[in-house]
Amino acid sequence: MIATTAHAWWQDLEATDFRWHVPETFNIAEACTDLQTPGNTALIVDSSDALTTYSFGQLGVLSRKFMGLLQNWGLNHGDRVAIMVPQGVEVLTAHLGSFRGGFVTVPMSVKFGATAVAYRLRDSGAKALVIDADCYDRIKDALADTPDLTHVVVVGRRVTRDPSIDAHILDYRAEVENQAESAAPAVTGPRSPAIIIYTSGTTGSPKGALHGHQILLAHMPGVRTSFGNAPQPQDVFWTPADWAWIGGLFDVLFTVLSLGCPVVATPDKFDPQRTLDLLRRHRITCAFIPPTALKQMRSSGIDADAAAGTTIRTLATGGEALGEVIERWVETTFRAPINEFYGQTEMNLTVGTSRTSRTTPPGCMGRAFPGFELALLDPSGHAVPDGRAGEICIRTGNPGQMLRYWNDPDKTAKKIYAKWIHTGDLAKADTNGDLWYEGRADDVISTAGYRVGPSEIEDCLLSHPAVSMAAVIGIPDELRGESVKAFVVLSRGYVPSKTLSTDLQNHVKLKLAFYQYPRSITYLEELPMTATGKIMRKELRNHTGPSLRADLAPDPTVYKS
Repeated sequence: MIATTAHAWWQDLEATDFRWHVPETFNIAEACTDLQTPGNTALIVDSSDALTTYSFGQLGVLSRKFMGLLQNWGLNHGDRVAIMVPQGVEVLTAHLGSFRGGFVTVPMSVKFGATAVAYRLRDSGAKALVIDADCYDRIKDALADTPDLTHVVVVGRRVTRDPSIDAHILDYRAEVENQAESAAPAVTGPRSPAIIIYTSGTTGSPKGALHGHQILLAHMPGVRTSFGNAPQPQDVFWTPADWAWIGGLFDVLFTVLSLGCPVVATPDKFDPQRTLDLLRRHRITCAFIPPTALKQMRSSGIDADAAAGTTIRTLATGGEALGEVIERWVETTFRAPINEFYGQTEMNLTVGTSRTSRTTPPGCMGRAFPGFELALLDPSGHAVPDGRAGEICIRTGNPGQMLRYWNDPDKTAKKIYAKWIHTGDLAKADTNGDLWYEGRADDVISTAGYRVGPSEIEDCLLSHPAVSMAAVIGIPDELRGESVKAFVVLSRGYVPSKTLSTDLQNHVKLKLAFYQYPRSITYLEELPMTATGKIMRKELRNHTGPSLRADLAPDPTVYKS
């Protein structure tokens, strides 16, 4: 059952003249718990060997207890609390309790190593860290050089005290269970700092995007649109995305809870077959599944027969271009539309499709969501004509934009200027106003006078039955400036060969254009990915590691450039 009361800050998606509804006071924790029906199911934790359910009222109690802990430790309004825990009640409680008390959370992926953790702790100046026990064992050496850290709360089991760590090492369960509920929440406004989400670091060092509580309000149009005018009766949501990134936290978790819907949490590693079991067991209606996970599901052989009995009414995806091949597979397999949305850590969920309400061409990334003004600009800041690639820029002055980069005014000024947030991503627009993603500005390949985006070539390669995953980059070429190089993960039953490489090259030539085919192909067991599932093209440009066989680079002369 979902909440029956729609608040103004859900935003009016049908308004002809859209205006943001931003209250003078607003707190994410209160929106996710206090404003919901206390007895309704909010969280279902499925850890494969145990199933636990929490109501909105129970989450409210746990968050008030965690807020009390932070207050008892002497943390002040605005102090940072780092959180490194898999999906589950602990990570949610830590965020909500921190929000409620006016503290600022710093989510960190459970996949991080010691260097990544230490960098974020030092840069944010976090005073408290909530961390999974297994993660603690792996990165504890990094905690010896975090001078601001005073308290470490370990989730899952007690750990041995390390004398090199100055911070207090505490057990999460014991601390929360023994803590009285705090009745002294902070009064926060929409721009009060709430969370620092570090970028995934695909270019340069990770940057901490500081957002206010208003970030939740800004996600309402995109989430409600992408998930078929959510909330609908009996809606249940799930995502395999780590609750450490803006996608997992705001494309699903906090926004969905504030809509009064339950969220399923899965602390274990993503697995295609287990995904089908989850979808059936919890009668999940709405899921955000990144393209990488969808490709893994397709490669594992999941089809419409295997997906029988699932209750998906709409899927959403983002983080990488979906591509027409995967789009068709989803719609055939689950008999449900899939909507693609686009955004960045600094300004998320600004563009997307709504295939339940309008027909969108295959492969299209959609249009701007209500409340967001978008332009495609050239390097001089002028709008480009239809059909020509330009940088995606979002007009400032909406609640979705970050307040600033943490401790980095220079990079903030390079990101936000001339009344636009500059994404560094390229897209084209057609005459109907639909947008087509072209890739990162620094990923564009200039070959023989042509400018080529990698996404279209990758999607074309995926349409070949031998290809499970693909990534494309440009490499130096004395004749052409750059030439196209592909990295391919093969489907089951296929092995690298010169014949296969020639077949893949001709496949691209015949479907796209002669200048877009990959002149060299390297076969890998897996592609390098960020923790958010994005292809790390920088790593591919520097690739010197093992391939399934040496680079196979036949250059058929059927077509010449």
